[in-house]
Amino acid sequence: VFSPETKLKENDLNVRVFLDDTGFPEDPATGSANGNLAGYLIAHNFFESKNIAYRVEQGFQIGRPSILNIQAENSIQILVGGKVFLIAKGEWY
Repeated sequence: VFSPETKLKENDLNVRVFLDDTGFPEDPATGSANGNLAGYLIAHNFFESKNIAYRVEQGFQIGRPSILNIQAENSIQILVGGKVFLIAKGEWY
């Protein structure tokens, strides 16, 4: 779920990701969901451009405020970044 109504004026979107079957009601910062959202926003011309850069706030409603920086060009290359607190780490095989 996303909205242009933000808690902090310097952010562009407020995003919420609900997780029913994981034991956690909501994710405070979701790179994969925000990457998909960037493709959706480009496809639907939300920012009236195919090259976009914007700030997302997520997790504010659950007391774990997070800021993600999103950049995308024609939905071919989508970059999602921000500062993190490492909780777990893994490797793909």
